[in-house]
Amino acid sequence: MIRVLLADDHTLVREGLARILSESGECVVVAQAVDGLDAVEQAATHRPDVAVVDVDMPRMGGVEAARRIRAELPRTRVLVVTVHDEQEYVLHMVQAGVSGYVVKDAAVAELVQAIRTVHQGRSYFGPAASDAMAKQIQNPGRPLEDPYEGLTPREREVFQLVVEGHTTKEVAGQLGIRVKTAENHRANMMEKLDLHSVAALVRYAARRGLLR
Repeated sequence: MIRVLLADDHTLVREGLARILSESGECVVVAQAVDGLDAVEQAATHRPDVAVVDVDMPRMGGVEAARRIRAELPRTRVLVVTVHDEQEYVLHMVQAGVSGYVVKDAAVAELVQAIRTVHQGRSYFGPAASDAMAKQIQNPGRPLEDPYEGLTPREREVFQLVVEGHTTKEVAGQLGIRVKTAENHRANMMEKLDLHSVAALVRYAARRGLLR
């Protein structure tokens, strides 16, 4: 049985995927995560064979969650299951180290096949993702940039929460740190990105596909 972690902030979607995988007879869902940060924590606790993650999640997006899981758990393969098939999303997730990418309108059999394939150490990219990667190879243009511009892991968490509209006090509460520490992380993050207001930060996130 393939041990799977599911990370999606939509309860109906997450539970539906859990039921599908359980009924396949090939997978056992060892944990479910409601956001990106929860996914990283659950992965560290349960050490799944495959982490199935969405792109759009609160507190920490799928790109950063995938990057963290791959860095901390090299044996855990990451499979993206999302509604997004745009080239930018696909390429950023590939850059984060994912082993597969499937859109949510795929057939049930394709999802199970994708999990089976990445668990075996191979890659699985559905038609839309494969097309996006082919276009990048054929027309490389400028190199794919890190949308977070070298922010530290903690600054990336603060970035996500501020973009979602949380105050500094709420950011501190969400991350379990002091308000002053949250203020410092926020200031450092804004300075690195050369941004001077929350509105500018939101526009920055929108241009780089980092908004939920």
